[in-house]
Amino acid sequence: MNLVTKLSNNDVVVEIKRTGPTVVIGERINPTGRKKVLAALQAGDFDIVRKDAIKQVEAGAAVLDVNAGVPGADEVALLSEVMKVVMDVVDVPLCIDTANPEALEAALKLYPGKALINSANGEEKSLSSILPLAKEYNAVVIGLCMDDDGIPPTPEGRLEVAKKIIQRATDLGIPVEDIVIDPLAMTMGADHLAGSVVLETTKLLVKELGVNITMGSSNVSFGIPDRKYLNSAFMAMAIQAGMTCPITNPLTTEVRTAVLAADLSLGHDEYAMRWIQDFRKRKKAKEEKEAQKA
Repeated sequence: MNLVTKLSNNDVVVEIKRTGPTVVIGERINPTGRKKVLAALQAGDFDIVRKDAIKQVEAGAAVLDVNAGVPGADEVALLSEVMKVVMDVVDVPLCIDTANPEALEAALKLYPGKALINSANGEEKSLSSILPLAKEYNAVVIGLCMDDDGIPPTPEGRLEVAKKIIQRATDLGIPVEDIVIDPLAMTMGADHLAGSVVLETTKLLVKELGVNITMGSSNVSFGIPDRKYLNSAFMAMAIQAGMTCPITNPLTTEVRTAVLAADLSLGHDEYAMRWIQDFRKRKKAKEEKEAQKA
């Protein structure tokens, strides 16, 4: 089964499918762990958001994750404002990243297309509040493999949570292709088996359900040195396992090239055109940087 998940922003449509190139979801418009973004949003300064949006799309992000979780702020108003700022400068589809149903609905109301919701999970509170909004606004929803009992330690346990999310969503009339599953990448710094568990979960989800797969892939390296090398190696392995739309930083060269290399190796880059285009772009940037130093 090769499900095709479609996202849109006005006339711009992005297809996520296992037989096509990996769809990168840019992660940088998020104040969590980014002090500069947090400070800027607290001050009502959206310049860094504009720059991050443009740079990520230029680096190959086909979708942008937008998070406005600023402590103490009115997230309902702030998320909508950040969404408007991003849509003013780029035209790619957006991934609305919030656990606040009110903020989510406000953002969905203003969004001109088929959005991606990040995210629902198997907890009853999440299922009953997020899935109806996804149905009402014809959005695609990410389902995290966790529920009221926490994060299952085994691939089989995570598969069962995914099945529950899909069942609840389809009972509401949400088609399977509008559900993207996140097997939950955890840091290998805390558990050396975390990477292998999420890779095996991905394979199992693809085999049993055929759904598209996302994850915050850089989570696997949290707390470990030289993260970009770990992230790039894991990225290629996750794509081979069946991940189709990672949430990651496209500005990290090692990660971006790992995505392109994996796509080419799996036959998803005809005549190596995307690989060659990125090589030329990197070569040009290097030459311009050296010229500035001269």
